[in-house]
Order: sequence, then C-alpha cells, then structure tokens
Amino acid sequence: MSEPTDDALMVQVRDGDPEPLAVLFERYQVPLYNYFVRLSGQASTSEDLVQEVFLRVLKYKHTFRGQGQFRAWLFQIARSARADHYRKYGREVALSEESLEMLASPDPGAHDVLEDEQRAALVRAALDRLPEAKREVLLLSRFHNLRYHEIARALGCAEGTVKVRVHRAMKDLREQFLQLTRERVA
Repeated sequence: MSEPTDDALMVQVRDGDPEPLAVLFERYQVPLYNYFVRLSGQASTSEDLVQEVFLRVLKYKHTFRGQGQFRAWLFQIARSARADHYRKYGREVALSEESLEMLASPDPGAHDVLEDEQRAALVRAALDRLPEAKREVLLLSRFHNLRYHEIARALGCAEGTVKVRVHRAMKDLREQFLQLTRERVA
C-alpha cells in the first residue's frame, strides 16, 4: 500500500484528525527551513517561521480545498508568515558568502544539479546578489520544484507572470554567476 499523498493527509487534518500533521511536518520542515534561510540568512528566525507555518496550517485548515494543491497552499502560508514577521520585526541582513558556506543544506536534492562544491558556492553567492523577489521565485521553482501554477497560486499572480519572472530571474542569476566567475579568476 502506498503512502497517502500530502493532499490526503491535509484533508484528514482539515476534517479534524491532527495526527497526519506530524507526517506533513516531517516532510516539509526541511524544505521550509531551506526556503526561509536562503531568503533571509537567519537560522533561528527560519526555525521560528517553520513553526509559525505549521501553527497557521492548523489555524487555517478549513481553507484547504484538497485539489492537489498542498505545496502551493503551504508555501502561500509560508510567504504570509514571513511577510507578517518582517512587518512586525523588520528586515534582516542579507546572506553573506561566509554564512552560506556554513548553512549546508540537509536536503541533498537541492544541489544534485551542481557538479562540485566550488560551483555550488558561486551559484549560492549569485543567488544572494539577486533582489528578494527574483531569489524567491527561483527558490520555489528550482529548489522546491513547485510547478508554475503552484507558484502562481502562492504568489497570487497569473501563471504567465510566473514564467516571465522565472525566465528573468534565471537570466539575472546567470549574469551574476558569470560576473562572480570572472571576479574569482581575476
């Protein structure tokens, strides 16, 4: 028998059984943490935000529709929790290259595409140079593998807008990567 889908688990939570939330937490705590830490560079704030997301999942469980959209719904909550946090406490400092080196992701899938550690460090540094909105859309599409329609739902915009944003962000990331590569060679 196969494992229940995220949507099926969330439907159980929505319908009054809180037990499946533990499974969802186990599945999503690392991806959410990585999402937050790659945007802010703050480990403790990221941990707090992961907890806040799951508190909101319980609070707003009645809004879940159960139509194959759990990840998009979850990241929509994550974005909202992060925005509320920044409204209340202000922005944090951006990631430094040194802090990125210390924040080794426990999620090996995020870096499988990269062939070596040096290139991975350059990509992370280039990602850090991007404006927050572009960094976020790349994290959702490339690191968390959300589909464009899921990202559109999480961001509250049209799917075509997401495609354009991802394309532009990838172009800017490539330019930043090439600039960093030239700086390292010089």
